[in-house]
Amino acid sequence: MIFKNERFDFGDRFLRLSFVNIVSNLMVPLAGLVDTAFLGHLDDIRYLGGVALGAVLFSYLYWTFGFLRMGTTGTTAQAVGRGDDEAVWLTLLRNGAIALTVGFGLLLLQYPIREAGFWLLQAAPEVEQAGKSYYNAQIWGAPAALMDFVLVGWFLGRERGRTVLVMSLVNNSVNVVLNYWFIFRLGMASQGAGAATAVSQYAMMLTGFLLLSREWNWARIRAIARRLRTSDTLLADFWLNSNIVIRTFALISTFALFTNFSASMGTVTLAANTLLLQVVTFSAYFVDGIAFATENFAGMFCGGGKGQKLVALTQLAGSTCLGLGLAIALVFISFPVPLFGLLTRHNDVLQMVQQYVGWLLPVLGFGSLAYMLDGYFLGLTAGHTLRQSALLSTLVGFVPLGAIASFLHNPHLLWLALSGFMLTRTLTLGSQLSATFHTPSEANS
Repeated sequence: MIFKNERFDFGDRFLRLSFVNIVSNLMVPLAGLVDTAFLGHLDDIRYLGGVALGAVLFSYLYWTFGFLRMGTTGTTAQAVGRGDDEAVWLTLLRNGAIALTVGFGLLLLQYPIREAGFWLLQAAPEVEQAGKSYYNAQIWGAPAALMDFVLVGWFLGRERGRTVLVMSLVNNSVNVVLNYWFIFRLGMASQGAGAATAVSQYAMMLTGFLLLSREWNWARIRAIARRLRTSDTLLADFWLNSNIVIRTFALISTFALFTNFSASMGTVTLAANTLLLQVVTFSAYFVDGIAFATENFAGMFCGGGKGQKLVALTQLAGSTCLGLGLAIALVFISFPVPLFGLLTRHNDVLQMVQQYVGWLLPVLGFGSLAYMLDGYFLGLTAGHTLRQSALLSTLVGFVPLGAIASFLHNPHLLWLALSGFMLTRTLTLGSQLSATFHTPSEANS
């Protein structure tokens, strides 16, 4: 074992699950790069722009229902910790039913969603048409995409990271093959990219069902399904999910405001800040792998009443996340020109990046701890804590200083505001840690 102390007897399992989660997470940007590469090699660039617009719409659409992944993991892990096998399966059935209901609801409402979304996004007519073609094809994958959230959350809650990795591999492999076939061989352009994504989402879902079938017992599942209408459980899930939705919108709004404030400072500042934000996003794929593992183990230890393990978990997860976040920041601070030079050839943008790259240290340092704590409280299903932290971080930690930075056209102040956002998240969540070591979680509060 890497960690000999009995408090850390889960250390090897934690790091293995973190590693598998990181590899699985990295499939997401790689798939996006493949899509971009295929479309970027077409003669007409409008298809790439259209898909970029459509991707923004789907990001907001699916982020809204991100609770299907987050809430499923924590609830499942707690049931595993309690040894309550019926509750484990009940979580899958209940959240799976929600996912499919919402997914088919999106199909029924696809036209008004499309028109409202592209009206807000605004683009040249030919780019908008390409984006709508992408949307029209990908929206048919909505039921599978939301069901994938539930399956991934459920498998993570049961410490089945390798199963999630297999599902991700199938998803991305099918996506790459179909992108080539639909875009290049059949000439479907942006519509082909959307169709490839939709089919790959169903392939991922079917893979999850296939892996699930090995432990599926119809007679037992039917008996468990009768508990689906238990009112107290449904109410608890409603409050947890609504708190996660509010938390998610607060986080999205912060980064949207950061981008808008950057735009008010000029095109070069916007470009430089966008490149630096790409590093923040890139680091999240790594740190989130550890946060997902934290979520899983926090739920299991909470469900099993192992408070001392929670102390050890936060020590291990916190030090690992902090070390990784600072390491990524230091690499980009040490080699800004060669690394950012891969993303742009504009010298004025690169010069501005070098002025502000140092802000990655506090943003990723505090941010890595915030991501870890986010995963920890998701594992405890402490929805109220997550909601309050996100709202305070956005409204107090970021907005006032960010608005001043925009008014003064001062990028340094804007990065200080983003650092304040991450610091406030860390402090507000960290201040609630000690109570969780000795008392039950807020359980769906």
